[in-house]
Amino acid sequence: MSLPPGFLDDLRTRTSLSQVVGRKVMWDTRKSNQAKGDMWAPCPFHQEKSASFHVDDSKGFYYCFGCHAKGDAISFIRETENVGFIEAIEILAQEAGMPVPKRDPHAQEKSEQRSELTDVMEQAVQFYRLQLKTAPASEARAYLARRGLSEAIQDRFDMGFAPDVRQGLLQHLTAKGVTPDQLVAAGLCARPEDGGAPYDRFRGRILFPIRDARGRCIALGGRSLDPNARAKYLNSPETVLFDKGRNLYHLKPAREAAGKGQPLIVAEGYMDVIALVEAGFGAAVAPLGTAVTEHQLALLWRIAPEPIIALDGDTAGLRAAYRVIDLALPLLEAGQSLRFAVMPEGQDPDDVIRAGGPSALQTLLDKAMPMVDLLWQREIQGKVFDSPERRAMLDKGLREKIAMIRDPSIRSHYGSAIKELRWALFGTGRQQLWSGQWGKKVKIDALSTTKQSALAQAADHVPGRLREAVILAALVKAPALVAEFQEPLESLACSDPRHRQIQTILLSQTVAPAEKMLDAIEAAFGSSELQGFLAQSHVAVVPCIQRSDDLDLTRLTLREEFAKLDARLGLAAEIEEAAEDIASLSDETLTWRLKEAASAQESATLSVHKDTAEYDLAENGARINRDERRAFEALMTQITRVKSS
Repeated sequence: MSLPPGFLDDLRTRTSLSQVVGRKVMWDTRKSNQAKGDMWAPCPFHQEKSASFHVDDSKGFYYCFGCHAKGDAISFIRETENVGFIEAIEILAQEAGMPVPKRDPHAQEKSEQRSELTDVMEQAVQFYRLQLKTAPASEARAYLARRGLSEAIQDRFDMGFAPDVRQGLLQHLTAKGVTPDQLVAAGLCARPEDGGAPYDRFRGRILFPIRDARGRCIALGGRSLDPNARAKYLNSPETVLFDKGRNLYHLKPAREAAGKGQPLIVAEGYMDVIALVEAGFGAAVAPLGTAVTEHQLALLWRIAPEPIIALDGDTAGLRAAYRVIDLALPLLEAGQSLRFAVMPEGQDPDDVIRAGGPSALQTLLDKAMPMVDLLWQREIQGKVFDSPERRAMLDKGLREKIAMIRDPSIRSHYGSAIKELRWALFGTGRQQLWSGQWGKKVKIDALSTTKQSALAQAADHVPGRLREAVILAALVKAPALVAEFQEPLESLACSDPRHRQIQTILLSQTVAPAEKMLDAIEAAFGSSELQGFLAQSHVAVVPCIQRSDDLDLTRLTLREEFAKLDARLGLAAEIEEAAEDIASLSDETLTWRLKEAASAQESATLSVHKDTAEYDLAENGARINRDERRAFEALMTQITRVKSS
């Protein structure tokens, strides 16, 4: 069976040799370096105890220093599975998600054509390199000098220059025996629509050869020197050699540098890559005039588990990054993701290096954010969430994005991370807190201002801590209700450090199964301390704690406790305003306002009690109510003293 040209190269690129070999061996964790793809194990081909079998994942080859077995993924499958060449291809293709092409009777002919065209491309590279040394290229050389690209750098990247003449390359190569049809097939020349003689595709441009994973020139990229040109950058068209969505600029050298431990950086264009390489960041690549594709992501992850996307600090750069996120979410796997380094506004990596040197860029790379953080930034940027409807829209958008992740474990971790970010935005750290599902906005500035006043001193005796404990204990016993009460739970201003820790775990585990949530809490506190928390007298007597399987009872309990805390926050707000206005208010007005707040606190309880006759906090609830009444009476006494002073 003859395979189409390029199929084996594509298969090898999309296959991880360490994953293939890892099914047959036990890696020596002391010798292996997974981040670099440098893996060692006892040889599967002969009996031994030492780890002499070496896999170089970046190059795709293995070698045994004992029995001298060597090869690639195809030969490994053939030897270990005892199958033929085609069977090995089919096994690897199935794992890589690539359909094996049907028999192509012209495969040999196409292979020969590709070989001929790569030779034509190399001849074109040499022609354009020579042209860069000529007088007509003086402007091009001046531009490269202004960009800090010396002759040594130009030679290193095989840069060239296409003179602004219609048939310069055509005449030069046809004189050497290359046919016009071959030049057109290679994408170097184009035919006019009227069917006339072909003409050079690249004219008046600085040229950058684009090479495949084996280092063969498959296309060219050209940067125009004419500011009025229709396209600043022009790439070769797609040909039998070149598929722009399946290749990356500087791929082969970057793969080698990444194999030596350098971070894999994805920049926007040729000049950024060259600047990065010259600054010491050798594992730099760039897409080829298009948005990053799924095939390019596969290439990147084949080289490194966490490539860094270096974003230009402008709106277009962020939009490109957001597109990458949507593309990458369904493809995420354990240990396989992306990070994003955002350049200062209006700068690209080349600008950063020129202004601050390699250390400035290294600082930005060290601060590269995980993909989940940029996803969150996209969803909240420029938006105001001052209503339940707007926050619900945020939740809906985030759920849709997280649902795109196929891996259930990663999807769960993304959910937890988003919960934490959401809590940081809407939780107790905000200056204005939205308390509970009833939508009442209460200023919490009282925590830093009125708390120190004489009026607030009396409020400190209100046993809100007891209600916090009841709420948290009820949710620990019935974790299935955490999602339902997520919003009021986020707004719970826990005064006890242990309560805050339980609150954090509950909110961060809302997408996890119930047993996972309990495991997380026990891991943080220990089983005995958690049981001690649930056994507190003011907690253990609550009916829903005793009958945790009765979700309706627990739901009603939570509604009442949140309602009472909500009313208590309203009372605190009235106290704060009273502290500010006490000098201007009459005794009657002040007393009326505070009584109204206390009345709201009582009605919150009554409204919930009307829903069911079964719910009763018994002596515990009565004690809490008595304590709050005493606190209110003490508060009124304190107000009278302040007024009389």
